[in-house]
Amino acid sequence: MNTFKKKGEIVFAVILAAVCLVLYLVPTGFERSIYVNAEGAKARVLATDDSHIIQTGLFRQGDQGCTVEILSGTHKGLIMDGVNMLSGSLASDKVFQEGDLAWVLVERDSQDRPIFINMIDYHRLGKELLAALVFVAVLIAFARLSGVRIVISFIFAFLCIWKLLIPAALHGINPLFVSLATLMGITVATLLLVGGVNRMSLAAILGSSISSLITALVGGLMTGWMRIHGSVLEQSESLLYSGFQNLDLTSLFVGVVALSAGGAIMDLSIDVSVAMAEVRDHAPGIGRWELFRSGMAVGRAGVGTQTTTLLLAYMGAWLSVMMVYMAQSTPILNILTSKMIASEIVQTLTGCTGLVLVTPITSLVASYLYSKRGRAENIS
Repeated sequence: MNTFKKKGEIVFAVILAAVCLVLYLVPTGFERSIYVNAEGAKARVLATDDSHIIQTGLFRQGDQGCTVEILSGTHKGLIMDGVNMLSGSLASDKVFQEGDLAWVLVERDSQDRPIFINMIDYHRLGKELLAALVFVAVLIAFARLSGVRIVISFIFAFLCIWKLLIPAALHGINPLFVSLATLMGITVATLLLVGGVNRMSLAAILGSSISSLITALVGGLMTGWMRIHGSVLEQSESLLYSGFQNLDLTSLFVGVVALSAGGAIMDLSIDVSVAMAEVRDHAPGIGRWELFRSGMAVGRAGVGTQTTTLLLAYMGAWLSVMMVYMAQSTPILNILTSKMIASEIVQTLTGCTGLVLVTPITSLVASYLYSKRGRAENIS
């Protein structure tokens, strides 16, 4: 039976990997090039000219001249001068040095001859790929087959968001509906991949799905009650100015709230489900009520750390904003009533509500499923 179960998990992992490949190949509908007469390329900085940079305290303005050698694309081998425009923003500006690898935009005339090189940013793809490969290697070395499944799950979740959620929302489908549908798909695939096709995973799926739906409902109610507009999401207004005036930013905000809490809800639901399965396997004669109480006991221990995890995640994202408020001696009441902080309070309380509810819901579902004849690991 264990061999059959292991083969089933491998088959499901292979199927999900194939789905990931399909998602990767599916076009989003937004692949068109903004710059018709330009091509992105990797380049090496051969020399720099900083004479036109104006330094004012911490900030730089003006432009930096760079001589670069194109290392990729149709103009590979080309050596040409480029320009690095500086706007005085520490967040977006960069100053190149000789030997740096850069990502540049090679602009061409009507005869496809290079006429201008715009220095976009440092080329980080190689380092990002190396860091990812090291992480995957360490994960697989530690968790072995489970590590492979975790990697597949991670890739599947990313592709669902990038290839399905974002394009669908931009194409006019309600962002909240798309976010919830994506979250449900990720929840089902992840829990089946990690826990296998069994009652244990089914209980976790039902518990986390119901809790996520309630979380979205609570998030929508709190958003309307506190009069939070979706424009609090970073760069969201830019979508309106880019031709997506019909995009419902508030629905998008509620969807983000549910999606952000979904991972923690999923984590706690599988913890409760696994613990109850273990109790059921070691005490086959245990009653439904006693099994429910066991799940609640496990959930109570986990909900405290998970709510703190959510708080730290949200506070960490806005730590610099809080530091600005404190540096300017802004009264705490002014901070708490501001739209940005109020939106974080909504996210935190909504996510914590989902975490509190997932334990009794999963415990109730699992106690019903596990109390049927047969062991908890058997789906039938």
